[in-house]
Amino acid sequence: MSAVFLHYTQAELDRNFDQRNWPKAKNALEIIGRYPQLSKATRMRLEHRTVAFGPGEDETLDLFPAKATKAPVQIFVHGGAWRNFSKDDYSFAADGYVPAGVHTAVLNFSNLPKVSLREMADQVRRGIEWVHRNAASFGGDRDRIYLSANSSGAHLSALALQKDAYVKAATLVSGPYYLEPVVLSARASYVKLHPEEVAALSPGLHAHDMKCPVIIGYAEYDTDEFQRQSREFAAALKRAGRLQAETRYPGVNHFELMEKWADPAHALVRDILRQMNIERE
Repeated sequence: MSAVFLHYTQAELDRNFDQRNWPKAKNALEIIGRYPQLSKATRMRLEHRTVAFGPGEDETLDLFPAKATKAPVQIFVHGGAWRNFSKDDYSFAADGYVPAGVHTAVLNFSNLPKVSLREMADQVRRGIEWVHRNAASFGGDRDRIYLSANSSGAHLSALALQKDAYVKAATLVSGPYYLEPVVLSARASYVKLHPEEVAALSPGLHAHDMKCPVIIGYAEYDTDEFQRQSREFAAALKRAGRLQAETRYPGVNHFELMEKWADPAHALVRDILRQMNIERE
């Protein structure tokens, strides 16, 4: 069969954008099923409140304050192939941050097809702006706002960070940063883009527009294409003088790496805290 993108046949490209059926991710549904359970436990254990950051019904965030004033803030942006999940499934990201004295905001936003991909990125940008504008009200330091994101959330965040100047540094994990192969894959059934949008909404093509230093992370058992895209974006960020580090986390797949946000001892969380100049024992 002939290739449709790089060396991928159509079947291979479709398989690379279907992480749940990747050979090293056969436990995907089991792990995804744990996300809401972990998140419920986090909300029971940690003080939090939900606030609106924009006019849309989905434009809300859960704020998990740390027991500190003038403290750094970490914004977390979830994944889900642009069409799944909400902030309620990812509260556990706060487990890696709040105990370290970091205020945490877990963003919510609309999914496809309710709004466009561009509007999703705009919602993330509005969430960042709200945190910056209101940081002092919950004891946050508006000059120490950081962002971390996973999967499609990393893509949306990269787009937002190319317009936003409020984030001091970001960690983007296992994201799709180039949309040409996305719209050539089976995901084209719901990722509907005009030809000119494919390039405009591919943050890897605009790395020079990034406003802050970035750590690029990905899992050893991410799909081949997700690993390739992470490496390509890291290289583009390096050329633009924006790459802080590129890390391939061993022994985990796409979903297992996301779950590690709940583990303050994992290398991913430690790298993010180190980016914030916070060292944990």
